[in-house]
Amino acid sequence: MKLADRMDCLGTETAFAVSAEASNLEAKGVKIYPFHLGDINLETPKTIRSAALEAIESGKTGYCPAPGIIELRKALAEDVSNSRNVKYTSNNVSVQSGGKPVISKFIMSKMNPGDRVLYPNPGYPIYESQIEFHGGIAHPYGYLDTDDGLVLDFDSIEQGIKEGAKIIFYNNYNNPTGASSSISEMKKLAALCISNDLFLFSDEAYFDTLFEGESHSIVSMPNMRERSLILYTFSKKFAMTGWRLGAAIGPSDIIDEISRLNVNDESCTTHFIQHAGVAGLKGSQDEVKKIIRILKERRDLAISILKTIEGIEVHTPVAGFYLFPKITEAMKNRGFNDLEEFRKTALKETGVSFCGRHHFGKPLDNENEHYIRLAFSGISKSHLEEGLLRFKDWIDY
Repeated sequence: MKLADRMDCLGTETAFAVSAEASNLEAKGVKIYPFHLGDINLETPKTIRSAALEAIESGKTGYCPAPGIIELRKALAEDVSNSRNVKYTSNNVSVQSGGKPVISKFIMSKMNPGDRVLYPNPGYPIYESQIEFHGGIAHPYGYLDTDDGLVLDFDSIEQGIKEGAKIIFYNNYNNPTGASSSISEMKKLAALCISNDLFLFSDEAYFDTLFEGESHSIVSMPNMRERSLILYTFSKKFAMTGWRLGAAIGPSDIIDEISRLNVNDESCTTHFIQHAGVAGLKGSQDEVKKIIRILKERRDLAISILKTIEGIEVHTPVAGFYLFPKITEAMKNRGFNDLEEFRKTALKETGVSFCGRHHFGKPLDNENEHYIRLAFSGISKSHLEEGLLRFKDWIDY
C-alpha cells in the first residue's frame, strides 16, 4: 500500500526503542537499571488525583472549550506571569494534551514548507522530526563543552540566520544535556532574535524542576514576550507524564491559531484532567517540593558516583531529569570506538540502560567526543546506586 511521501520525513523518540530493548532483556530475567527514559516514578500529588476524581464524579467528562477551560487558562496565565515577570492573560493560553502537541501546532501555525528553522542538537528529537515532517529545513545548532558547562554555539546559530532562518527552538534546562543559560547568554540570544527578526520557541518543560538558584526564562528579556511561544507541561513538576496535560503560552494571534488546530485535531484536552491541573497550580505545593527534593538527592548521588569513574567527566545540572557525562576516555579504556556498541554491551553485561548522544540528533561535523544521557527521574536511589556501581566496576575492569 502506498503511503504519503511525508511519512518518510517523520522521525521518532528513540529513547522508547531503548526502553523496549531493556524490557525484552528484563523479561528474560536480566535485572535492569532504567536510566533511559525521562519518565518519573513518583506519585502525582494527592491534591491533583483527588481533584480528577471529584471532576469525574461531578460530570466533567464531556467536551469543553477547544482552547481549554477558562479556570485552567487563568491559572496558567497567573502562574507563568508571576514566575517569568511578564504579563499574560487567559487569551495567551491554549491548553494541550501534553507538551508535544505544542511543538507540532506551533510549526503548523508559524512555519511554511521550505522555511529554515534552527533547533538544538543534541536536543529533544521531536523538534527535528516535526520541522521536517511539515516540510521545513531543520538547521541544527550545537553546544560547546567548557569548564563551566555546556554553552550555546553562537557561531552555528549565526550561520543558520545567515542561511535564512526566521524561527529558533530553544530549550533552557536542556534535554538531554542539562545545559542551562547564564543571564548573559540569554541576553545575547535575545539580542540575536530581535536584530534578525527571529521568532523563538521556548521549551520550558523543566523550568519548574530547579534544584538550586532561580529559574530564568528568555521571555522575561525586553521585547521577547512578543516574539516567543512557551511550551508549558505538567509532566515534570507534577509527576504527570501519563496524564498528558500542557499548554502553549504566547502572543494571542498565534494562540488563536493553535486553538483552531485543537478543533481540527483532538477537539479538546480531557475535561476532568484540566480541572486536576487547576488544583495542581492553585493547591499546596508541598508535594511538589518533595518531588524536587527527591530528584535532587538522586542527582547528587549519581554525580558523586560518576565522578569516581576513570575516564568519565560530568557537569552538574541545576534543573531537569538528566546527566550528560562525557565518556570518550572510558570507552577507549574499555576498547570501544562505537558508542552504540558500547551502549548495547553495557546493557547486556551490567543491566544499566541508557541513551547515547546519537539518540538526540545526528552528531554534528565538529563533534569528536562521546556522551551518554542518564535519566535519574525513574529510578530509586538504591537502584541508582547499585546500577551505577555495577557500571563503574564494568568500566574499571
